[in-house]
Amino acid sequence: MSSGEALPQQQLHSLYCDHHGWLNGWLRRRLSCPHNAADLAQDTFLRILNGRELPNLREPRAFLTTIAKRVLANHFRRQDIERAYLESLAALPEAVAPSEEERAIILQTLLELDRLLDGLPRVVRQVFLLVQLDGLTYPEVAEQLGISLSSVKRYQAKAALHCYFAEEAFGE
Repeated sequence: MSSGEALPQQQLHSLYCDHHGWLNGWLRRRLSCPHNAADLAQDTFLRILNGRELPNLREPRAFLTTIAKRVLANHFRRQDIERAYLESLAALPEAVAPSEEERAIILQTLLELDRLLDGLPRVVRQVFLLVQLDGLTYPEVAEQLGISLSSVKRYQAKAALHCYFAEEAFGE
């Protein structure tokens, strides 16, 4: 390993050793759960580790806070999705409720969809979900959302392209 390759590891190691405790405390104050805070602190450093490069940091805590806020937002969004899914399951008659395995697969699919659609404007996500999940036709979506048919087509294409490039970015 050349010295050029070791420097980012040394930087990351120093960042972790110098600021992990502080970040864990910062997250604990926002979550009021030490276990979730510890997990999200680790997720923050994993996100940095999986990044392309570690920038030269003048304000490491500001950098960590920015990354941790994104991790925290994803955590809360995941909780919201899980809660909504469990509420919809509770409304189903027991005879048609999915098995535990099916529930896990469905929840994972919902979370994956959320990840893929992250960053799209709300109306674009709505169009995509109404077409893909609810099976509505473009004219039905246009009528339901009060937008033009050409907008529905444009938004659907934008969402599909976004999903394609999101998959490429995640290397899947």
